[in-house]
Amino acid sequence: MGRRKGIMSDQLKEEIAKELGFYDTVQKEGWGGIKARDAGNMVKRAIEIAEQNMQSRS
Repeated sequence: MGRRKGIMSDQLKEEIAKELGFYDTVQKEGWGGIKARDAGNMVKRAIEIAEQNMQSRS
């Protein structure tokens, strides 16, 4: 089974990681070095951003 292409752009992921305060870990260890909780918070924040964008377009 191959890896799926991510939906979030690298730029968005980096911006969210900076906002949530774990971008230094990403720089040192890569995305595999972040905690599961941080990954979950990143997804949660991305969903919030998407919902805000959808509301502003309505």
